[in-house]
This record gives sequence, C-alpha cells and structure tokens, in this order.
Amino acid sequence: MAATSSPATEQYNYDIVKKFSVMALVWGVVGMLVGVWIASELAWPFLNFDSPYISFGRFRPVHTSAVIFGFGGSALFATSYYVVQRTCQTRLWGEGLANFTFWGWQAVIVLAAVSYVMGYSQGREYAEMEWPIDILIEIVWVSYLAVFIGTLMQRKQPHIYVANWFYLAFILATALLHTFNNLAVPVGLFSLKSYSLFSGPMDAMTQWWYGHNAVGFFLTAAFLGMMYYFVPKHAGRPIYSYRLSIVHFWALSFMYMWVGTHHLHWTALPDWASTLGATFSIMLLLPSWGGMINGIMTLSGAWDKLRTDPVMRFMIVALSFYGMSTFEGPLMSLKDVNALSHYTDWTVGHVHSGALGWVAMISFGSLYHMIPKLWNTPMYSQRLINVHFWLATIGVLLYITAMWISGIMQGLMWRAFDDFGNLQYSFVESVAAMHPFYAMRAIGGMFFVTGMILMAYNCAMTIRQGVREARGAAQPAVAAA
Repeated sequence: MAATSSPATEQYNYDIVKKFSVMALVWGVVGMLVGVWIASELAWPFLNFDSPYISFGRFRPVHTSAVIFGFGGSALFATSYYVVQRTCQTRLWGEGLANFTFWGWQAVIVLAAVSYVMGYSQGREYAEMEWPIDILIEIVWVSYLAVFIGTLMQRKQPHIYVANWFYLAFILATALLHTFNNLAVPVGLFSLKSYSLFSGPMDAMTQWWYGHNAVGFFLTAAFLGMMYYFVPKHAGRPIYSYRLSIVHFWALSFMYMWVGTHHLHWTALPDWASTLGATFSIMLLLPSWGGMINGIMTLSGAWDKLRTDPVMRFMIVALSFYGMSTFEGPLMSLKDVNALSHYTDWTVGHVHSGALGWVAMISFGSLYHMIPKLWNTPMYSQRLINVHFWLATIGVLLYITAMWISGIMQGLMWRAFDDFGNLQYSFVESVAAMHPFYAMRAIGGMFFVTGMILMAYNCAMTIRQGVREARGAAQPAVAAA
C-alpha cells in the first residue's frame, strides 16, 4: 500500500514548489560562480586563457541570465506558486501546465547559456537570447499567467492578498515587455541570428524601456510580493499597514513604466524623453520608501527576533538595501549626477546593491522560511544560516564599495583636463587605476558565492533529513495497513 500523504500535501501542490526551490539553489550557485569568474577576469585577464568561449563578453550574459532568470526566476516561480495556494486556500490550477512551466523555464536557461558561449546574442541588456529562445519564453510565460490567474479564480477566500497583486503585475508586465522588446526579423528560417525591428535611438529607447522595466517588475515588484508574504509570516506579525501596501502597489505599478529613459541622458534620444524618465524616477522615491518602511515596521513589537533569528536578519537587511538602491537610482537619474556616473562602474555598483542586497537577500530569507515547511522538518543547521548571513553581507559591502570608488574615480578621470585643455588621463591610465577595486570586487563576490554554496549544502541536508523522516513515518502506516 502506498504511503499516506499529509493533509497539507493533499490540499496544496507542493511538488512544483519543491522543484523550483531546488533549481533556484542550483542556478544560484552556478550563476554566482560564473559572476566571480568574470569579475576575476577583469582583475586578472590571464583567466581568459585566450579562449573566446569563456571571455568576459560571452560569459557575462551567462552570469546575468543564470542569476536573474535561473536563480531569481526559479525563486519567483516557487514562492508565487506557494503564496497563491496558501493565501487563496486552494490547490494550484492546471498542474500539467505548471509542470510545463518548470521544464520549459529550465530549458530556457540552459539554451540561453549554451547560445551565449557559442557567440549568439542580440546584444540587448537582460534580453540577449535569440528569437527561438524568445518564443519559448513567451509560451512558458503565457502558461505561467494562465496557472496563476486560474488559481486566483478558484480561490476559497474572497479577498486577494496584496502579495498576489504584486506577483500578477510582474507576470503581466514581463509578458508585455518581453513581447515588444524582442520584435525582430530572423536572417533566415534556420538561422539563429536576427535583427531588431527598431533602429537607432528608438531601438535604445525600446531596449531600456524593457531593460529598466524588467528591473522594475521582475526584480522589484515580484520580490515585493515575496516580501509582503514572508516578512509578516516569519515575524509572526500582521503587515504594518495594509492600506500603505495597496498605495505602494498602485503607485509603483504606474510610475515604473515611465522611468526607463533615464538611462539615455546625453544620447541622441530627445531631451524631453529622458527628462520625463528622470522626473518619474524622483517621484518613485515615495512609493519605494513607503514599501520599505511598511516592511521594516512590520517588526514593531518583535525586534528581538533580529538578535536570535538569522532568517529575519536576511529579510530586514534586504529591505534596507531596497531602500538604499531605490534612493540611489533616482539620484543617478539626475542629469548632473548622471554626467559623472554614466558608463562607469558606479552603475555596476548600483545594480548589484539591488541585485545582491535586495533580490538575493529577500530570496534567501524566503527560501529559508519555505524549505523546512515544504519538507516538514527544521533546517539542518541554524549556525550555517548565520554564517551565510555574514558572508553575504560582507560580500555585498565589499562589492558595492569597490564599485562606488571605482566608478566615481572613472568619471572624474575621464573628464579631467590639463591647463592646455587636453584630456589629463588616457583611457588606459583610468583602467590601470581601477585594478585594486576590481580585485576587491572579485573578493566580495567570493564571499557572496561561498555563502550561496553553504546555503545549498544546508538546504540539501535539510531536504535529505525531511525525506528520511517522511519515509520513517510512512513505514509504520504501511505495516499497520
């Protein structure tokens, strides 16, 4: 006789959540290792080994896709499928379709990585995949939307919790942005190469409309959905202000759509368009900080958890970095500041303060909360979670500090003039000046990926422990039958 399932397993589809959770850990390790490798290539170029296949240009999109879409995307699939079932008190709709989203998404990440190494790329930020992979993404994403909406429609609760609004906005906006950003003409039916339907400044505007809104909805709205469920759940407290969370949602959803052009100051794009982007970027400070305060104030009356619970520390530090990076972004969108920061490592530091400090930290906290519940067992080692927290925090601080110093130094060196009106420094001199900071960045990445590896080990041992306990509990039931 088969082993009996727990009531929670019968009520909810946890199998798909488990699969995405495991792959989030796998892609986290792979993507971050590649990130450390390319950071090391910039500091110590001999690591290219004169091979085009592992050069910075080909490996960088492997890193960004594995981390953003592999790690981040799998964490979002896992948590959204978990949260929508728990808050709607219903089983996931369309289980076959949900399984397709898992295998389809993993195929996207693998195919993208292989195509980049082979030299196939559209050269579009966060959207380098060529057209056959873009079509597969579209099919998977529409399936994801169908599963999520289908589950919402069969909910047992009349109210739709705010986390689901954020997840739904992320799914809808990403579908829209992916479709229009990847309008392209293939060279031939059997050719992987294609050319964008847009050209010149219009192509740049389309690309950054997607690129920044992908950050806005994929890397912000979606992970805010994660925050609005897991922070109150782990703290054991209601969200500080539900009304503020609704204001946060609508203000963020409206304003983020307008800010992409702030990447295009000092280009051929009309001045009014980039000014519009900068204006909405400044306005975006209000909902962003409102959401951060809402999350942090949820701990009112439970601040003692920060002393004893490393998972809570991950979540609160994530919110702190969310506040910091959403202040830094509007600051960098101001034209006078952008004149210094444009094309420098300051931008790289800004991106990673959001990606490592906010996205990765809130994902770590959410996965640490969710995985013991999925396998019905406590975490294998609380001490390893604590070690991971400090490795990740030190790694982020080393990384962004190095890039801030490097970027501001670059900006100042590039526009320094001597007494005769000539450029004071050559480009090569600016590159040489960056070396110690590139080494510091690589070391920060090593700290961060070491923490990621510890997390993968800790979670693997937890899963193993949970499986062993489930088998032990099932044997007496089988014997009794």
